[in-house]
Amino acid sequence: MLTYLLAVLAAGANALSSVLQRKASRGMPREDSLRLRLILKLLRRPVWFAGVAGVVAGFLLQAAALGSGELSVVEPILVFELPFTLILASWAFRIPLRRREWAAAAGMTVGLAALLYLLAPSTGHLRTVTWYVWLLGVGANLAVVGAAVEWGRRASTGNDQAGSGRRAAAFGVAAGSLFGLTAALIKGMTQRYSQGFGALFTGWELYGMIVSGVLAMFLLQSALHAGSLIAAQPGLTLSDAGVFRRPFDDPLRVGHGTLPAA
Repeated sequence: MLTYLLAVLAAGANALSSVLQRKASRGMPREDSLRLRLILKLLRRPVWFAGVAGVVAGFLLQAAALGSGELSVVEPILVFELPFTLILASWAFRIPLRRREWAAAAGMTVGLAALLYLLAPSTGHLRTVTWYVWLLGVGANLAVVGAAVEWGRRASTGNDQAGSGRRAAAFGVAAGSLFGLTAALIKGMTQRYSQGFGALFTGWELYGMIVSGVLAMFLLQSALHAGSLIAAQPGLTLSDAGVFRRPFDDPLRVGHGTLPAA
């Protein structure tokens, strides 16, 4: 029961953080997306810091849920971040959701939750990830991120709703993919840590995690700023949960073909 509660709270914290960060970026010029000045402006808004605190809280709650329960139980529950976000956004911004939005959100959420459940990630044989597997995985991830960002950049930055929706969706997919990569690198760090605390600083995973995490947060702000949460959140939530990662020798004992926490 504790695992279910922690997972639901994690999904709720992530949803609240998205709404708060979206609220902080509303009203800013659309051309600020993918610009450092967007972050500089957000730093002047206290509600944005509350949103970042929500991200941290969601991560800690998710880690606690995975520490007390199986990955196959936690991951499908975390996908409910999507409907939670849309419900909170509808209440916070006084924008009613139409039947079409409800149907789309429900379909995506149930579909991915079912996929994760049927994959049934569980403990398996532990192994070291080789450098060429890392290279292939990171390269494929960055290719998806680059393609998504470029597709979003080519959309109109004016008041066109279709253009803003496309930018928000594309940047959301890019941010979610990088959050998935960041989680994989964190798991890689645990393998380094098994060799001693000093080994963390001699391996590339720590520095890769910092870079990917910062870029993911930057793209997240651009996604939440570029358009509505209805456009940005599905790509963010589903691409993060849908990133497949290799097994690592860590306390969570993630096995072959699993989906580690993101």
